[in-house]
Parts: sequence; C-alpha cells; structure tokens
Amino acid sequence: MAEKLDKVDVVVVGSGWAGGISAAELAKKGYKVVCLERGKDRSTQDFIGSKDELRYTKRHELAQDLTKETMTFRNRTEEKAIPLRKHNGYPIYDEGTGGTSVHWSGWSYRWLPFDFEIRSKIIEKYGENRIPKDMTIQDWGITYDEIEPYYDQWEKTAGISGEENPLGPKRSDDYPNPPLPSSPPIEMFKQATKDLGYHPFRMPAATISQKYENPDGETINACVICAFCSMYGCDFGAKADPIVTVLKTAQKTDNFELRNNAHVRRILHDGKKATGVLYIDPLTRQEYEQPADLVVVSAFFSGNNRLMMLSEIGEQYDPSTGEGIIGKNFTSHYTGIGGNSATGFFEDKKFNTFAGAGALGSVVDDFAGDHIDNTDTDFLHGFNMCIFQDGAAAIANNRVPQGTPYWGKEFKEKSVHYAHRHLTVSGMQGTLPRTHNYLDLDPIYKDAYGDPLLRITARFTDQERNMAKVIGEKASEIMEKMGADIVNTPPVDDEVEMTSSSINTHAAGGVIMGESPDNSAVNTYSQVWDMENLFVVGGSSFPHFGNSNPTETIGAFAYRAAEGMIKYLEGDGGLLVEAKATKNV
Repeated sequence: MAEKLDKVDVVVVGSGWAGGISAAELAKKGYKVVCLERGKDRSTQDFIGSKDELRYTKRHELAQDLTKETMTFRNRTEEKAIPLRKHNGYPIYDEGTGGTSVHWSGWSYRWLPFDFEIRSKIIEKYGENRIPKDMTIQDWGITYDEIEPYYDQWEKTAGISGEENPLGPKRSDDYPNPPLPSSPPIEMFKQATKDLGYHPFRMPAATISQKYENPDGETINACVICAFCSMYGCDFGAKADPIVTVLKTAQKTDNFELRNNAHVRRILHDGKKATGVLYIDPLTRQEYEQPADLVVVSAFFSGNNRLMMLSEIGEQYDPSTGEGIIGKNFTSHYTGIGGNSATGFFEDKKFNTFAGAGALGSVVDDFAGDHIDNTDTDFLHGFNMCIFQDGAAAIANNRVPQGTPYWGKEFKEKSVHYAHRHLTVSGMQGTLPRTHNYLDLDPIYKDAYGDPLLRITARFTDQERNMAKVIGEKASEIMEKMGADIVNTPPVDDEVEMTSSSINTHAAGGVIMGESPDNSAVNTYSQVWDMENLFVVGGSSFPHFGNSNPTETIGAFAYRAAEGMIKYLEGDGGLLVEAKATKNV
C-alpha cells in the first residue's frame, strides 16, 4: 500500500531542463516544490577525470538501463513491436539528476517563425493541396514574436556563446557570450559557403566561451575545448546543464527538494484536476503518494506520453480514424536513411580534429524552414548545413573512403592515413508528422512493475528520403569547395525501412500544443486543456520537429510554462489561454 506524504505546492516529475526550469522559477516565488528524479544523484564532481570513450560513448554510462524499462518499435500497425534493447549514437532514454542535458552537445538554436505557424505559412505560399493528406501539420497557437522573450531568457540562463544568424529571426538582445574559438576546418567551411553564396554563422553553443555569471547568480566556467561533451558530463562546469544552473538555483531557495530513485507510475487525479503523483522507490519497492496543488510532468517525450496514457488523461490517438490526441504527431530527427552528409578526405592536409567541443562549429541556414523555396521540391520544410568539431575520439575515428575493405591490410593503412585527414559536412532536416507515426501503450511488453511499455509506430516516407538526397548533394558541393580530394556521401536507399536505431534523443510529439482541445493536448503554456492544474512540459508538446536541435526551444517553452504556473497559482485557477476555433484538423 502506498504511503501518503505531506502535501506540497508543486510536484515536478523529471529534473532535466524542463523540470529544472519549472522548479527553479516556482521555488524562487516561494512555492514548496518537490522534484522527483528516477535516476541517481549526480554532480559535477562525479565527472572529474571521466574521459573514457568506451564507458560513456559506446556503453552509455549515463543512459538508462534498457533491461528494466525501454520502449518498443514497429513500422506498421499490423506488426508486432520489438523492445529497444540497445542505445544508439544518442540514447533516447536517460536517468539521473539533470537528465539528458547533462551529457548533451550544447547545440542551441532558435527555431524559425515559420515553424510556429507552419500550416498557415505553407497554405499561404503554396496552397492547401501542397500538404499531403496524411501529413498532420498544424500551427502551434503561438508566434515566434510571442516566444522570443523566453528564448532570450533561456540563452541568458545557459550563457549561450554565439553570433547572430544573418538569415535568422529578429532578436531582442545579443547572445550573452561571444562564439567559441574557431579552427581551420571551421574557417574552410565558412569560406567555402561564402564562395557559394551562402550565409555562414558560428554555431550557438552552451559550451561557454568565457567565464560567465547568469542572471540567477550561477557561474559557468570557460570551455577548455577538451572534446568530451557529447555523452559526457562536464567536469569543468563549462557546459550549461541543469546541475550547474537551474537546479542549483532551486536548491538555494530552501523551497526545493530533489528526490532521486523515484519512479513515477501515475499522475493521480479525480477526473477534473490532478491531485498528485504515485511513485515507487526501486531500491525498497515502497510506493509513495505525493499530493500537490500543481503537477508538472517533464519526463522527456517518452515519459510524458506514457504517464498520460497510464493515468488515462486525454483521449488516445487512433490512426485509423484520426480521432484522439495523446500519442499523435510523433517525430524525430531520424537516422539511418542515408544522404544527409558528405565526408571529404584530404591527401595533403592534416587537422587537429582530436581537439574540440560539443558545439564547436559553423552553420548555414540558407535551406532552413521557409528559406528554401518548396515550389519545385519533392518535400516540405528544409534543413540546415553545418560542420562541427567535437573531438575525433580514438574508437570512432577510423573513417576510410568508400570502397575500402572494412578489414585487412588496406583498411588498416587507410584508417591510419586518414585518421586526421577527413572532415564531414552534415545537415539536419525538419521532420513533419504523418498519420501513421504515433505512440501508444504496448499490449504485450511491460516494465519491471508490470506497467505497459510505450510503443512507437513509425516509418519513412518519400518526404524524408527526398530531403536526405538534397542534403547529401549540398553537403558534397560544400565539401568539394573546401578542397577535399575524395568526397563520399552515404547513398539513400529508397526501400530502406526505419528501425529502432533510427530514433534518437531528438524525438517529440504525443502531447502536442495547439490553439484548441480539438487538435491539441496542451495550450501554449503547456497547460493540459482537460486538467487545468496539470502542466506537461518538454518536447512532447512539439507538433512537428524543426530543422535544428530542440533543447533551446524546450527551454524557452519551459520558461513560458513556469510563468503560466505562477499565474495559475496566484490567480483564481482556470485555463490561461482561451481555446480558439480549430483551423488545423
């Protein structure tokens, strides 16, 4: 039987950026906040000296144990899903204080105004018939101008280092820090793209270029370009993450309690309002009921969806009828399709690619969002192009030209020869939702507590394949301009099926945001339409995926959500946004 604990003002599920921002803002306002984190406690001190590629990059030390809980995956509704038992390049699960953002790379982009009004903008420019019948894109119910102040707030909390995007949307202020140092590959990319008529800018980075104190008084140290960012916690405290920023801020208030090893199983409610959460300590198997006036669920896209489904909040999406919301519009920056990059091999140039940082790079946005003209393309939305130097690790750094055997004398010779004589230009594409890509509960597989696992049903379409081909062409063009002697692009297989390895950390949807409960689960404050004191915060609210990394947009919406939570608690309750007539169904 669950032990009922004393009631608090707010209970937050998850301690990543979304949960950490919510907790910090509420605690600063004097509300008693309990944050429940399923993983163990972590601090910067835990990462000192942990430069171990095998341990962290290959064996995913900081990721969740998939033997205890995972997701299942299939391509089509008539198929039986298979559990994911192996982490890919970027694991889709994480646990521990600070969440996935402890080991992120630090790429920190704003999404374009086009993204937030995507359906209206496409119809305005190309007509409604340009949208495929099974593509369920919709406006978000908010404009870039409305979310811009929260982008600025997040960038100042995280101390983002960057320079203005020549093609980017307007900003209310500059980045708080200058860009990271450059390198020869970055300069080659910048010159090549300029020569091609494009508009390069330095990658905005949460790996900080100089020692910085944020508005909450937290210090982030200067990056030393050690090359251990992606998949690693930063032992220098030079990468903005929840541990060194918002969680520290929350802890200073004396209104905040972080409970680790707390596996939340249900959102408790009476059908109209949330009353708290039910969680279990995996070490003792004791269950607890934590009552609260306000419930914030910020447990990554997968945890948010699964908790909503297990708690029977909202109507489950049905792909056969299009009815229901929860689980709808699953998207990810899919991998494994080919294209999307070009690797150049140089005979007479050698690069110090062993040095780097997670977000040390340069980007062009000339093909991003609506910067690309989709009139004659066989896809919608667009992509960015970039080069980044995150550190050529010893195990992974054995690129060889296509056609080289993957074993034997020739492979060994070329692997050594090209170890620091190759560079890669890559692209990241916008991902648009389809009726057949969705989330629900698996009827067969369960976790260690007997609860159904989350199931992903998704497959590639010509939208992804066609864009990947164009990205490969543009990447090759840039790499040739950079002077590579050999340029290789992974071929796009028109018959390749999506696999579980195609899904990564950049995944979203299922508890989507919109203008009305008719087409969304949450409003623009991440407040659940059907349960006013429940806020579901994170990438799960994204109706589609833009063509750059999601963390900054998650952070911006977390600040907006926190503002809404405070308004709700200080007011007389009720919904913070009035539902509009639905335009996007």
